[in-house]
Amino acid sequence: MSQSRHQTVRDYIAAKKRGDTETTSRIVAEVTARFNTRTTDGSEAAELLEATMTTRLGQQNS
Repeated sequence: MSQSRHQTVRDYIAAKKRGDTETTSRIVAEVTARFNTRTTDGSEAAELLEATMTTRLGQQNS
């Protein structure tokens, strides 16, 4: 995944690589709330979905 244009997605990836599930859960909840209330265009949620599928928990070296 290339560098995300959304800070929340970059923060999610960094937290997931650290194994910080508390932060990743919080970010997912925040992005989901923005998507559900249509305060985002959907690209943030799409990038977050890609990050959840491509970033391994605790994967420091990538």
